[in-house]
Amino acid sequence: MNRILIGVLVLIVGGCSGKGPGRSAGLRGEEGSVAGLRWSYPETWSKQHDLPMRVATYVLPPAEEDTEAGECAVFYFGADQGGGVDMNIQRWGSQFEGATEAVKTTTEVNGIPVTIARIEGTYLAPAGPMMESQGKKEGYKLLAAIVEGPQGMVFFKCTGPAKTIDENESGFLALVESIRKDEGRGDS
Repeated sequence: MNRILIGVLVLIVGGCSGKGPGRSAGLRGEEGSVAGLRWSYPETWSKQHDLPMRVATYVLPPAEEDTEAGECAVFYFGADQGGGVDMNIQRWGSQFEGATEAVKTTTEVNGIPVTIARIEGTYLAPAGPMMESQGKKEGYKLLAAIVEGPQGMVFFKCTGPAKTIDENESGFLALVESIRKDEGRGDS
C-alpha cells in the first residue's frame, strides 16, 4: 500500500506541479550502490566528484527563479553506525532556524524500510569537521530518505532553496522507488 502511495505521489508531483521541461522523473541507467543496496538517480541531476564521508553527491538543477542549485548527498557510515531514524531527523531539524516540524513518512520500497523526512526554514548550512554554520540561507528545504539497508542505514539528504527542492521532489521520489537490494554484491 505504501509503495503504491509513493508511486502515486511521483505521478502527481511530477505530472501536476507545473514544472518546466527537463523536470521529469526519468532515471539514468547509471547507478549508485552501498550497504547491499542499489539505486538510480534522475536524468536531470548531475553526479559531483567524490567528497569525504559521502557515497555520492548529486547536484539538483535550480528552479528558474533560484540562484543556487540543490544538493543530494548520500551517506553510509557502516553497519550499526550513523544513529537511528528519529535521532537523524531531529539533528537535521537542528540545522534549520525557525523550522517547521519535520514531516515524517514511513513506507517500504521493494521490501526495504524507508523513512522520508521534510523540513523547511532557514538553513544554517553546516559544513566542515565541526559542522559549523557557513551562513544562514532563508527559504530552504530538506527532503531526505533514511533507508534501512541489509548492511546498515543509508541516508539520502537533499537540501536547497524550497522551490528547487519542490521541483526536484518527483525525481527524488523516483530515486527512492528505484532502491532495491543488490543481490549481486555482498559488500557493496
